[in-house]
Amino acid sequence: MTDLRYSKDHEWVRIEGDVAVIGISDYAQDQLGDVVFVELPEPGKAVARGDEAAVVESVKAASEVFSPVTGEVVEVNEPLGEDPGLVNRAPTSEGWFLKVRMSDPSEVGLLMDEAAYQAFLETLS
Repeated sequence: MTDLRYSKDHEWVRIEGDVAVIGISDYAQDQLGDVVFVELPEPGKAVARGDEAAVVESVKAASEVFSPVTGEVVEVNEPLGEDPGLVNRAPTSEGWFLKVRMSDPSEVGLLMDEAAYQAFLETLS
């Protein structure tokens, strides 16, 4: 089991104090195929739970990355600009997109744990 929480839009969240590290799941990167471009928000941007926070483009499609929590973007993963393939190679570690200082940490409780997310994925096939 991991310490990640997941949204139904296939984003994951890892909590570090009052900051949520956000990326896309292994399932999502697999569905996208080879990631060729990532558009990240500016630090300082306010995001609300469910709002578009970033854009990821692959050889197959472009897709929004939604923020699973409300807060302020405090950091973005700059290396994705030079190496967007990190999303494919390490989606739940080095391939993270942004960090958000949460204004309402209780929102994390609305997300699925690993077991619930795996069960959710089984309903998609």
